[in-house]
Amino acid sequence: MPITAEFIETFRVVCPACKGKVELKGDASGIKCTQCRRIYPIRNDIPVLIVEEATVEGEKPGKTD
Repeated sequence: MPITAEFIETFRVVCPACKGKVELKGDASGIKCTQCRRIYPIRNDIPVLIVEEATVEGEKPGKTD
């Protein structure tokens, strides 16, 4: 079952780093935090909500705040 915006809303998914609101990226490749800009990848239809696996929008991959 692919991750959808409805899934995020129904299960109240939040950013594990800052507890901010998250939304599905337009290309469905990840879940983006609207507050800290972390992007968590989706692998095999499973969101990887591990802070160390996230990238920060606008920074090089592998770097976080």
